Amino acid sequence: MSRQRPDSGRFFEDFAVGDIYRCRYGRTVSETDNTWFTLLTNNTNQIHFNADYAARTPWGRCLVNSALTLAIVAGMGVADLSENGFALGWEEVRLPNPLFAGDTLYSATEVLDVRRSRSRPQQGIVRVRTTGYNQDGTPVIEFVRSVMVWRRDYAPSIDLFPDITATGPGHAG
Repeated sequence: MSRQRPDSGRFFEDFAVGDIYRCRYGRTVSETDNTWFTLLTNNTNQIHFNADYAARTPWGRCLVNSALTLAIVAGMGVADLSENGFALGWEEVRLPNPLFAGDTLYSATEVLDVRRSRSRPQQGIVRVRTTGYNQDGTPVIEFVRSVMVWRRDYAPSIDLFPDITATGPGHAG
């Protein structure tokens, strides 16, 4: 069962083992995304940016860089998982099927474990398994990670939205 995400993101108390969070949007990966990310990160494997080379492989075309797939799918889970925390570590990352330019990513995250932090009583640790799927529902990435999340009563108060009462719609000033 998935709990509704509050506007301020989830705090430690909002997580329960078995919760499943499905990202509410998909993200289509373009050829430009793949080429720029691959070259920006100094990845010299031509399978990601050389169409002539990639045509000679079993896939017959360029593969999306796995680190880009990981970055996008992890980012898709921030609103549900780590908006009020930070990553502690990755236990495993698996790539069961390739992703290609033009494919659309979707993601689902299952809460595996929830516990209070022994060293930081203001926070707790949430361990999850995330799966990224393509538009056909085929899994293209799976990973387990842990996140340190603030307990609601101890979280830093951040009110970034500006006061628009004096300048908002209908103001004649």
